[in-house]
Amino acid sequence: MNTKAVYAACLFAALNICTLSARAEADVTPKTYTYGTHLDIKKVVSLKQDDSPTCGIVDAQLTYLDSQSKTQVLDYRKFADSCNSEN
Repeated sequence: MNTKAVYAACLFAALNICTLSARAEADVTPKTYTYGTHLDIKKVVSLKQDDSPTCGIVDAQLTYLDSQSKTQVLDYRKFADSCNSEN
């Protein structure tokens, strides 16, 4: 086997692993936060929120890994980031 074939095989394997992990995250059903929800957060993967030009409450989403390294998604509500610049 030549070097180019080995590199191509490694690249193909890496791309397949990335694709599988992306599909696994897409299959996670978001849970909605309520007061008292137990949060088992080992690592935060991403934070998203709706855009809002004014201060107010917006929908947000937290994607994280739990203590068993399983991807979890949590929907919640928060003050928009634009509220931080106002008194």
